[in-house]
Amino acid sequence: MSRLNTYLLLLFVMVIWGLNVVAVKFLVEHMPPVQMQGLRIGLAGICALLAVCLLREMKSLSKKQWRIVLAASLFGQVGHHSLLAVGLTQTTAANGSLILGLIPLTTAVLAMIFLGDPLTRWRFAGIALGFTGISFIILNPEEGVAMISSGDLYIFLSMLSQAFSFILIKRASGTISPRWMTALMLLIGSVSLLVMSFFVEPGGFSLTSQTGLVWFVFLSSAILATGLGHLLFNAAIQKIGPGQTALFNNFVPFFALIGSYFLLGESIYITQILGFIFIVAGVLFGTGYIEQTVLKKKRAVLRK
Repeated sequence: MSRLNTYLLLLFVMVIWGLNVVAVKFLVEHMPPVQMQGLRIGLAGICALLAVCLLREMKSLSKKQWRIVLAASLFGQVGHHSLLAVGLTQTTAANGSLILGLIPLTTAVLAMIFLGDPLTRWRFAGIALGFTGISFIILNPEEGVAMISSGDLYIFLSMLSQAFSFILIKRASGTISPRWMTALMLLIGSVSLLVMSFFVEPGGFSLTSQTGLVWFVFLSSAILATGLGHLLFNAAIQKIGPGQTALFNNFVPFFALIGSYFLLGESIYITQILGFIFIVAGVLFGTGYIEQTVLKKKRAVLRK
């Protein structure tokens, strides 16, 4: 596969991931949020498990590896998906997607705290820019919001939970196949969420009461966005490296904003656009991308 085709494939993944936020917002209006997320990532987990079986990447894990997988499932699947679904019942898909756009920056901050990554002036500037951007979104005077809404707070905690799971995944990535770990996390998270739903959503929902449109959105979200999307994203990492691949994540809030406007009829405010710009700038600086690019150019000049 050529580099151009890889870029186009990544752009396609960003489109479906952006629209997936819109899909989850739609689904939580028709299904109990926690139960829906349990079923959705369970289906994605089955798809990931089939891929792992075909590639013969199933291997036994040590006790230490199981502890990391369970902890990553707790934060990356149970915490992230339950808080995301509940949050989207109380805020817009546009706000939710923009807050989730902080995941790369927050992961970089947590890596500084737990993995000893250096805090440079460039990264500090990025952190300041990113969290300035989030203040534009959650304190939106155009939307009549003078304080943080509970929905935005749930989404923020969901974002934080996902970022922390990435730190755990990074610790285990050298010893466990990423696809095998992803399948395990999805399946463990699915079972945990479904058990949780029996306590927090005892009524549940009837499988036969949903319309064809609801099931189409549900299956598309589970199979295309969560299942296929992650497999394609991992393939792109192997082709062009994690640095360039991660940059494409900045397109997710953009496509979610467009999707929320055209598919859900949500308004787009100037403060959200400003927040998006600040967050993208924050991610580029805070993750070290700009700093590394500048240093590479300086080294290239010195070599001449």
